[in-house]
Amino acid sequence: MSKSGVDQELIRQLAALLTETDLSEIEIETDNLKLRVARQISQAVAHVPAPAPSAPVAAAAPTPAEAASHPGTVTSPMVGTVYLAPEPGAPVFIQPGSSVTEGQTVLIIEAMKTMNHIPAPRSGKLTAVLVEDGQPVEFAEALFIIE
Repeated sequence: MSKSGVDQELIRQLAALLTETDLSEIEIETDNLKLRVARQISQAVAHVPAPAPSAPVAAAAPTPAEAASHPGTVTSPMVGTVYLAPEPGAPVFIQPGSSVTEGQTVLIIEAMKTMNHIPAPRSGKLTAVLVEDGQPVEFAEALFIIE
């Protein structure tokens, strides 16, 4: 610990974990300590004109902006890493086009070494999965769309 009572090594470890996991912030709390380490992520945006399609194209997954405004969007209840299957090599919980029932596990979010089964909040048809297996997600990030 330094003279100020702050464990600088812990802060360094958390900062390294931010970079390693590509998260934007980490917060920990114990009986006598509350610590939040955050970073700003700037993204360069390049506008490249898309070539005109020569044949009809199947509907693509919605963009993050479209997903955020879609009434059937289900968002992440926590920060963590998404897993679409119960274990490596196993079939995914759900696929676009499949029907889901309220309470059915649709994916797992690992947070702080705990596997959290995320249930479908309502029944319907899964129209889009907006995350990839192993992808880090933020709180309230769009995960999938149920119509």
